[in-house]
Amino acid sequence: MIKQLVAVMATGLILLSYFLFYGNRSVPIDSRRDTTLSTRFNTLVWADEFDGDGAIDSDKWFHQTQLPPGGSWWGGLIQHYTDREVNTYVKDGHLNLLAKKETFEHQGEIKQYTSARLNSKFAFTYGRVEVRAKLPEGVGTWPAIWMLNKNINEDGAYWDNQGFGTVNWPHCGEIDILEHWGKNQDYVSSAVHNGSSYGYKVKNLGGQTIQSASNAFHLYSLEWTEDKMVFSIDGVTHFQYHPSVKNADTWPYDSPYYLIFNIAIEPDIDPKFSESAMVVDYIRVFQ
Repeated sequence: MIKQLVAVMATGLILLSYFLFYGNRSVPIDSRRDTTLSTRFNTLVWADEFDGDGAIDSDKWFHQTQLPPGGSWWGGLIQHYTDREVNTYVKDGHLNLLAKKETFEHQGEIKQYTSARLNSKFAFTYGRVEVRAKLPEGVGTWPAIWMLNKNINEDGAYWDNQGFGTVNWPHCGEIDILEHWGKNQDYVSSAVHNGSSYGYKVKNLGGQTIQSASNAFHLYSLEWTEDKMVFSIDGVTHFQYHPSVKNADTWPYDSPYYLIFNIAIEPDIDPKFSESAMVVDYIRVFQ
């Protein structure tokens, strides 16, 4: 009887110790993965957890700052993208891309807003992308997490600088994992651009309204296979691209793509806008 009592007490002490040690610890980041996603891609091949504080990891990211011909970004956007830490920094384990209202001169052009545009120094074909993020807010803000073909002919882009730029947009292909317009708060959309559908008249798109896009983290996901692309938020699918005919116009999605984070500023920006950030907890690519 004494031996049984000692065994019970020992077991209780072990359970109590386990609870005290683990019970108040934060949940490991991997346990936040959305289990509703496909299990086809389960090998982590590239990621940034944005640990630490200070500048971003220059081994993983490139600041794209060169203005297109004409002195403004396409679509009449009115911001400068900079490589300054004030616009792109890591703090408390999160990436912050900060759009600011400020007078800034660069490349002979004076603009009243600054932001950042990051190119990944990693490119891949097929897989699952997961990004946990909060989006900036304010009428006129236009944040995006998206992908371009490594072969895009775009002066100033990382892969073009490496000699890969051979195909003009939209024929190179574009994959928009998420876009959010501050004038339509909490509606998040995804799209694909290619030779058959592109620009402001793109027809291959879909989206959904979510709660607190700018005040809470959400999991934005892309599943990309040889046959189709599936776009989801928190495990809820809002768009699939699966063309019945795959050719150079409809499916330039069989070669490596790289990732882009940016916040653009539209001409109708709220005059009271001061600053707002896209905050990214992590980005992960699985194959």
